Amino acid sequence: MRPRFFQNTIALVYDFDGTLSPQPMQEYTVLPRMGIAPREFWKRVNEEALATESDMMLVYMRHILESLERQRIAVKRADFARMAKAIRYFPGVEGWFRRVNAYVRRESGGKVKLHHYVISAGQKEILDGVSIRRHFRRIYASEYHFNHHGVATFPKLLVTDTLKTQFLFRINKGREAVTESINEHMPEAERPIPFQNMIYVGDGMTDVPSMALTKKNGGHTVAVYGADKEREKGICVRLLEAGRADYIAEADYRKGSKLSRRMALLLDAVIADIAYRREAFACRAEHRES
Repeated sequence: MRPRFFQNTIALVYDFDGTLSPQPMQEYTVLPRMGIAPREFWKRVNEEALATESDMMLVYMRHILESLERQRIAVKRADFARMAKAIRYFPGVEGWFRRVNAYVRRESGGKVKLHHYVISAGQKEILDGVSIRRHFRRIYASEYHFNHHGVATFPKLLVTDTLKTQFLFRINKGREAVTESINEHMPEAERPIPFQNMIYVGDGMTDVPSMALTKKNGGHTVAVYGADKEREKGICVRLLEAGRADYIAEADYRKGSKLSRRMALLLDAVIADIAYRREAFACRAEHRES
């Protein structure tokens, strides 16, 4: 059977908090449900993580469970998903996915597919309820275990800044289920989505490991910041200067925005690279047969 070129999928991979949504997802959802001020909550979490040398993500997940328990609030998986309706997005996010899908389809003549992924340190139970959920092939995020009453009791999966890179390899190797091992060697030519077909979109220092891995392996990265957020913009400038980000732009996903224009350039480059590799593959196959 004649071999075929199959590395024709682009992966657009997003962080969530600060990238697609202005605030941490907990500030729209579970913190208001418990009547806790976000500033007070994060201060307490950060202080404990420093004092006890604990992982901040585990501390915040435990604090949420303890606060729910103290207030006798039983939160089930469906409750987290319902809370997600309160999440707000940066301008243009809700129309972004259809528009960029159409762009790739048009510019590649239908020869390139586009998959969207989220890799977040936030809660998967919340992200599964967001209005844009249907656009993502996979969402990787921290998760709770739910007991026999269906109530969240303890963290079962933790996603930290460095652990995010595991999921980039899952996308790269096509081993997307968390139950599948990614440790076995896989030749580059057999990986469904090579890193050069990947564009990672993040907003700050927590995305540095993912950006560094993506760039080191030939992929592309974009750093975004909120309007009138000088501190966040300054962080993105540092990422650009350090070579972590190809481009930076305000998190405005509307048609004609600087982010949309720069993303189109990256997509053009990836589509052209795929076309080049497809033709080189065909050329080699042709001469192997002759």
